[in-house]
Amino acid sequence: MITAAVLTALAVACAVGAWRLTSARWPWRAPRAAILLWQSLGVTWGLATVGAMLAYALEPYGAGVVYGLHAFADSAISFGMGFGLLQPYDLPRVAALVAGLTLLAVLVTVLLAAGALTLRARRRHRVLLSLIARDDPGVPGVRVVDHPGAAAYCLPGLRSEVVVSAGTLSLLHPDELTAVLAHEVAHARERHDLVLLPFSALTWMLPWLRVVRDAHSSVALLVEMAADDRARRYCSPRRLATALLRFGTAGAVPAPNGALGAGGEQVMARVNRLIKPGATLPRRFRYSLVTFSVLLSASAPLLWIYPG
Repeated sequence: MITAAVLTALAVACAVGAWRLTSARWPWRAPRAAILLWQSLGVTWGLATVGAMLAYALEPYGAGVVYGLHAFADSAISFGMGFGLLQPYDLPRVAALVAGLTLLAVLVTVLLAAGALTLRARRRHRVLLSLIARDDPGVPGVRVVDHPGAAAYCLPGLRSEVVVSAGTLSLLHPDELTAVLAHEVAHARERHDLVLLPFSALTWMLPWLRVVRDAHSSVALLVEMAADDRARRYCSPRRLATALLRFGTAGAVPAPNGALGAGGEQVMARVNRLIKPGATLPRRFRYSLVTFSVLLSASAPLLWIYPG
């Protein structure tokens, strides 16, 4: 019962932490560390929620979650072969076992389904780009689509592609274009699509839950800010801010499914951050935040194997 209680408290703490983090502004000062914290909260919440139900259900075996599942499987096999009886169970423990295994299956299935849909959308878009996109000597390594609207996005994958429209080339000054392309390359190199995938899957599964929607929005904004920070190494922050404003006023074309665009939501928050950057979080605090995130991520798996 101790393991179940601790896992329940951990799940509640992660949910409360995520709720508080959606309205916090300090993550804007260290987006990469904040993204790691978000990932840690999400993984720990899922494992702790499932683990709490399984720990309660398997408590009669006195072997924890992992070894308890193994003991339960052995008992079920023996019972099916007529060599033994299952551990005696009451209705609440049976319900907790079914609920825990169901939730685990749903979380894994939704994540895999979201990944499969994303990969299929990217595959279709790559085929489309092979038909309509062209190379331009003025922007080497970038695919250009002859479209009058403003569009710039990254299509992530093993062979990531950065795509811009002809309208973008005519809209932006050369240094602004350099800033936008650096932003998209940052998305590709840091695989921000993988960061967003679990939160997109959770939003797909629980669209009615406000904290889930806010969490996805917060992580999406942090991803864009992280890419902005990477782009600032190669261009002036004001030029990137100007490019974002041009995209906003020109009515930028949304990025296709499975891609990450330069525009996105909350553009003004990013512009204000670029023009008037606040002080970054102290290095000691960022290191402490990373250490806390790692320890938090390890807590639920360790409790799963704790024999009690």
